[in-house]
Amino acid sequence: MPTNSSIVDNLREIHARIESACVNSKREVSEVQLLLATKTVKPENIKVALSNNERLIGENKVQEVKEKYEALLSVPHEKHFIGHLQSNKIKEVLRYGVTCIQSLDRLSLAEKLQKRLTFENKHMNVFIQVNTSAEKSKFGVSPDNAISLIKQIAHFDRIHIKGLMTIGLFSADKEKVRECFQLLKQLQQAIISENISNVSMKELSMGMSGDLEIAIEEGATIIRVGTAVFGERAYPDSYYWNENTNNIVQ
Repeated sequence: MPTNSSIVDNLREIHARIESACVNSKREVSEVQLLLATKTVKPENIKVALSNNERLIGENKVQEVKEKYEALLSVPHEKHFIGHLQSNKIKEVLRYGVTCIQSLDRLSLAEKLQKRLTFENKHMNVFIQVNTSAEKSKFGVSPDNAISLIKQIAHFDRIHIKGLMTIGLFSADKEKVRECFQLLKQLQQAIISENISNVSMKELSMGMSGDLEIAIEEGATIIRVGTAVFGERAYPDSYYWNENTNNIVQ
């Protein structure tokens, strides 16, 4: 059970790591935003972080978005959805204050999202999730099909593509992890060169507690960190992001 002081100390350490990685990469610290991955984290602990100048949180499960919504209303923050999204949960994501879906990875989901956004007269920012590790356990469009998918989604006037998201390989081999992030960066540059209308490629959401330095070196603009701020959960990060496992992210 993390204490208030431990959360604050952990945040300070994470920001120090981000700043150090930016210095080493000759990047401005302002280019990298910390997203707090709050899966399984209680609202009172999230509030501690938000009251210490954090503003961006990310949830993996629609049920948790719903359950924490009222408790977090009083604290200014922005909420992204970072888990696999089932089409029958779109309505709830729109209802409970999500401002960006980082895990759009298929045309069928985009079609249903566009339809619902039109019905509610809303707009939604999205990132396209890319499976850069080629692991069957992870969702995301394949790198080879990403540009084609983006061109199709770009026609939807309610959906605004702002960047790409990936979950790097869970490996002790840092160079293999780096290859995932390099692939996402290369894909970003290829998409920019296509000059697709209604598509912005400013954001690269990649890197977590264990590999944020590598991600920053390779161009990440959003780092998703949970464990290193809120303490160890019942299972390691790889368990929570093994998205094809029953009852993990659905």
